[in-house]
Amino acid sequence: MRPMCLAVPMRISSIDGFVATCEASGIERDVNLFMMQGEDLAVGDHVLIHVGYAIKKVSEEEARLSWEAFDEILQSDA
Repeated sequence: MRPMCLAVPMRISSIDGFVATCEASGIERDVNLFMMQGEDLAVGDHVLIHVGYAIKKVSEEEARLSWEAFDEILQSDA
């Protein structure tokens, strides 16, 4: 069995250098953008976050679908 990594989609609400404040489901986190150097990122964009780093830009639809899947998994465990 291969280990899995989990990346969570979040929306960028502000950017200051290599640090972005991101939000998802009412939770805000400061996220490191260092691994996304050269990417065109702006407030309102969605990114996948893994261990505090933004690792990939995703569409709003991809982010929404991911959160729907997470919510479904959480509800099935209840």
